[in-house]
This record gives sequence, structure tokens and C-alpha cells, in this order.
Amino acid sequence: VALQVLRHEEFEEGCKATCNGPYDGKWSKTMVGYGPEDNHFVVELTYNYGIGEYRLGNDFLGITLVSSQAVSNAKKMGWPLKEVTSGVFEAEAPGGYKYYLEDKEQLKQDPVWKVTLGVSNLQKSVSYWSGLLGMKIYEKDEEKQRALLGYADNQCKLELRAVGGAVDHGTAFGRIAFSCAKDELPDIEALMKKENQKILTPLVSLDTPGKATVQVVILADPDGHEVCFVGDEAFRELSQVDPNGDKLLDDAMAADNSDKWFAEHNMKKVSA
Repeated sequence: VALQVLRHEEFEEGCKATCNGPYDGKWSKTMVGYGPEDNHFVVELTYNYGIGEYRLGNDFLGITLVSSQAVSNAKKMGWPLKEVTSGVFEAEAPGGYKYYLEDKEQLKQDPVWKVTLGVSNLQKSVSYWSGLLGMKIYEKDEEKQRALLGYADNQCKLELRAVGGAVDHGTAFGRIAFSCAKDELPDIEALMKKENQKILTPLVSLDTPGKATVQVVILADPDGHEVCFVGDEAFRELSQVDPNGDKLLDDAMAADNSDKWFAEHNMKKVSA
């Protein structure tokens, strides 16, 4: 099984829930994963047409895939790999994001094993994600200052790792998203208000042209990591795999002459 483009969408203006960061211009989103969004972890790649590069922080520490096929693919392509521990290789994507590839037989349910976020205080973060958001603690290692959490045994896990200081979010503005029953969204919002936790976007409806309207609540954890909860019923309709996703992405890339335009005008894209 290989990663595939699940859907691609274009937007003429910034999202009212800052899905594309604090950038108020034309942007696109591309969902990429090993299978449908209903039962796989997927990566949402957002592209702001006028931005040339982003400054990365220490908030997003990487994604770990269990796939010997990914390791062999990287080696065949001559992609730089660094063995960080026995059988685990670090690869860096364009833009600087880190992927960790475990050289083992690919997991059947979903090869994406975990997503790692940097935190400034492990105990405080575990209390938030487990105590407030209801995640199960699978592992906790005080010596290595890391914890592994998740909502289900067969789902991608969230790893929290202390960075030894403050968390810097840079300028790329990612977020983690979960779907839940629509009826739970007001309860999540009410709990965060009661606990005096930060709510970045109170319950709001988001439109996708020609597709379902979804309801979301967006929170911030103690380190400012954005956490989005989306109503599952409408999301299942919105997130259907689009068989034209690859073609839509290819067409959008072919039509994007922004690099050429900036070069012809002796200008550089903005560095965020």
C-alpha cells in the first residue's frame, strides 16, 4: 500500500477558522494518506500561493511510519536517510519536516504509527490530553521525557516529547484534528470554558464549495498546539475519497505560475 492523494480542494480566500494559517489569500488543501480518512491518519498539506517558505519551530517533531517498503523506496530513489536507532531511519521532506521510517513489515490497519509533538512540560501536557481530552496513556517515560497517547489501539498514536524549554511554533501553523459525534462538540466547548482553557475558534460551521458543511471547535493545548474537533457525520460526507484527486492536484500545480511570475518580476515569494 502506498500513500495516495485522497482529495484536493482550492480556495480563493483564507479560511475563517485559519485552516491555512493566518494568511488571507488563495490557498489549497490536499489530503494524503494510506487509505480513506474515516479509518486512517491523513496528512493535510496546505499551500498558500504567495508564500515561498516558512520558518519551522520545534512544535512538530515528526511522523513515524512502519513500512520497510518506504525504506527501500527511499534507498532506490537516493533519498538521504539517517539511521537514528536500529532499524529506524530519519528522512527529511522538502520544507524540513521529519519522517521516521521503521524498517518492519507494513502495518495492515495504518502504516502511520505516531505523530510527535514537542511540549514544554510533559506532566502538564499529559494532564491536558488525557485528563481533559480523554486520551488513553499507552506509555510514559519520565527519563526520556516522552509519553504515548491515543483514542484507540488500532489508531495512530500521539507522542508528546519534552523539548527542554519553550515551544516555538514558527510560522507554518499546523494542527491536529479529530472527528467526533456532532452532539459532542458543544460539550467539548463547555468543558474547556469551565476549565478556563483556550478556545481558538468557538463552535462554527465551515463550508467547502460543492461539498458538506462541517462544524468544528478549535482549541489550544498548554503549549499552543491547535486541536480541532470536527462533527463526524458531515465530515464523513466531506472526506469521501475523490477518484479525481490526483488529477485535480496535477492540474492545480500545472496552473500555478506563481514561481514564474515572481521570477519575471525580479521578486521573491514572501518568507513567512
